[in-house]
This record gives sequence, C-alpha cells and structure tokens, in this order.
Amino acid sequence: MFRSPSTDGFELLTSFGTRARLGALVSDFYAGPTARFDLGNALVVDLLTGTLENVTDLTLFGGANALAIESAPDIWEIVQAASAELLAPGRYQLTRLLRGQRGTEGAMGNPTPAGAQVVVLDDSLASLPIAEADLGIPWNWRIGPASRPVSDETYVAQAFTPAGVGLRPFSVTHVEQPWRTPRTAGDLTIRWTRRSRALAADSWGGLEVPLGEELEAYEVEILDGATVKRVLSANATSAVYTSAQQTADWGGPLGPGDTLDIRIFQLSALVGRGAPKTVTLIL
Repeated sequence: MFRSPSTDGFELLTSFGTRARLGALVSDFYAGPTARFDLGNALVVDLLTGTLENVTDLTLFGGANALAIESAPDIWEIVQAASAELLAPGRYQLTRLLRGQRGTEGAMGNPTPAGAQVVVLDDSLASLPIAEADLGIPWNWRIGPASRPVSDETYVAQAFTPAGVGLRPFSVTHVEQPWRTPRTAGDLTIRWTRRSRALAADSWGGLEVPLGEELEAYEVEILDGATVKRVLSANATSAVYTSAQQTADWGGPLGPGDTLDIRIFQLSALVGRGAPKTVTLIL
C-alpha cells in the first residue's frame, strides 16, 4: 500500500501477505439488543473467499467470529456470531449474535440493507501505521500487487482522510434515572458510568474500568427536541444541572414527573467528542 498527499510521489506505507475474507449481506439486517445475545436476528452473508464455523461462547467472548458490517457509508457495526450454518457454497446464516461490539452500537442500521459490505475481522487484517499527525489529512492511496510498480494499471486508487474513529471514546453507560430516588425540585445531579476502549476494561476483577484518555472530561447537552439548550462540562462521571440553570432554560425548576432529554459525550484530547449517549431522564 502506497500513499501520497498529492497525485504523485507515492511512498510505500505497508504491505500485506494474506487475503481478507470479504462478502456482502444477502438480506436486510435489523437492529437488535446490545450487552446480551441477539437471538431474534439472523445474519445471512455471502463470502467471496474463506469459511466460517461454529464457536463456543468462551471462544466468542475471546473475540472469535467477528465481522464488520457497513451499515451506512463509512459507518461499520462490529458483530460476533456463535453459530454459523452453511446454506450454500459461500453462503452462511449466522445466529446467536453479539451486536455493537467495540463501541459500535450506534452504527446499527435499522435495517442495514442487503448488499452491504462485510469484512471478517481476523489475523489477515492489519492496522495501517498512521501517526497522530496524519489524522485529518486528505491522503491519496494506491493498493495493488507488491510485485508490480505503483503506476501499474492493476493498482486501485482511493482518496481517504484518516479521522481516528478507532480513537474515539465509547459512549457512557448506565445513566442513572432520577425517579429511582425521591427528590424535590432543585439542583439535578446527572450520573453515569464510564466505558473504556482498553482491553483491560473487560476484566471482571476491577471495580472500575481504566481511563483510556489523558484526562477525564465529559460534556452533557441539555436538549429541547433537536435544539441544544445548554452544555454542561464535567471532569468526573457526574454533572450538576443547577436550579438556576433549569429556570433560565425552562422558566422554572424541573420537578417530579417531568422529563429531560440529554446527550453525554466523553472527550478525547486527540479526536474530541466520543460516541454519544442519548437518554430521556424521568424526574
């Protein structure tokens, strides 16, 4: 693989020795639950090369049978499948699914249409050695056989700007519902639980997932439909929406029975806002 910031002067960035397993969806693939098995959907794919097979749950939890599905242009959901049934040469029906893996729950299509690209995530793939300074630069890429020069007609030309999507913080989780504890009108403390991209976050032994960013920082948007009424900043897993702020935004403090739409982002010093978590709070 070669790259250049212009249309000439291409330099070799990296090379690959194996072929990825690529395919496409045979039928529409609908949204499903996260953080538990999706037993209601079946993922039917046609693979151009390679095979798939059943795996145990323990092997699945170790990362096996993972596929990236392009639910929209440049948006990919990562799905894992415990069961793989061969329906015809190259065609598999995958069930007992884990959806939205590695923080991609927001990438689910509803549905992802038939014909969408599928890539099996295995050792044949490798990350491009892109430096942080290269993010946001509109590079031109050339991909082709290593035995031929970069100018050869067999090379595919592609323009692509690395955005560092893999560096975005995951969305937060377990946003606390105020109605679970008695309260009166006044300051509202919004609480949530941090997630982390670090593989160590999967450990059952830790009390809290490790912080994957240089600094811990969040933004909480107070929403009125599609309008952002206010943005709260926090450096811990909670933010206070004061009574004075509520009065300025809504004409008075929010009380029991009211609802409040919010959107929470964890921040990265490198790529900015992470994946959003949108919740309706019931006071």
